[in-house]
Amino acid sequence: MIVGAALIEMHVHGSQSLKAKRGVVRSIVGRVRNRFNISVAEVGGQGTWQSVQLGFAAAGSSAKIVRAELQRAIDFVESLGLAEVLQSDVEILTMPHEAPLIDESDADFERGRDED
Repeated sequence: MIVGAALIEMHVHGSQSLKAKRGVVRSIVGRVRNRFNISVAEVGGQGTWQSVQLGFAAAGSSAKIVRAELQRAIDFVESLGLAEVLQSDVEILTMPHEAPLIDESDADFERGRDED
């Protein structure tokens, strides 16, 4: 399994209050969620009027596809023009998936078939 995470740091130029910034953030988050198959959340800058950090996460079977999807989401946020993207970063993590997540004896126990 491949897991990708992206962080975008942005500046909301016209914002004069937290309420105004939240409106911009809500719009960006909603549009990203509707357009891409990724998770998105505001992960930093909640107490400031103009600074925003958004985190994206995606999972898949190919690092190339996961990285491309996250980069497309970043490019989309930039194209919206609602906030200036100051910096972005994408990280990819490969997680082993060959071994079963639970032991077979645990699975039998959970199904009520514990054999003593």
